[in-house]
Amino acid sequence: MACPCRIIPSPVGALKLVAGAGGLAAILWENDDPGRVRLGPLVEDPGDPVLAETERQLGAYFAGALRIFTVPLDFRGTAFQQSVWKALLTIPFGETRSYGDIARQIGRPAAVRAVGAANGRNPISIITPCHRVIGANGALTGFAGGLAAKRRLLDMESGRLAF
Repeated sequence: MACPCRIIPSPVGALKLVAGAGGLAAILWENDDPGRVRLGPLVEDPGDPVLAETERQLGAYFAGALRIFTVPLDFRGTAFQQSVWKALLTIPFGETRSYGDIARQIGRPAAVRAVGAANGRNPISIITPCHRVIGANGALTGFAGGLAAKRRLLDMESGRLAF
């Protein structure tokens, strides 16, 4: 069965929203690696209610009026990946965590590299804030949307850049 999708404009480039049976399944970047997030066939569906609500909430986020998303999420990944993605959801707006912080939070302190790999496969960018994860030394590290988009999101959330 095909997953409904739609492409929306945003301050960080075009985003492809993908719905699954249980809610939002993915937010993909304009130049996303096709193998980064595994999805079935996609079909444009401008009327899908999950996609409409996601677009509304992202619009409010980019306008500076929303800090916590409430759209239902439909994560597809291994149990370990899902534990990392759920930990990402606990990072408060405007704050950052290191990969080591996330590894400790999920009870796997030695799994820093595996946390990094799971973070890189986060299917629901922005809403599941993988952009809030940085290197232990405070440096920005890889991001599916590119480091410029990561910096822009962090700057918007910290107030260093207007929404």
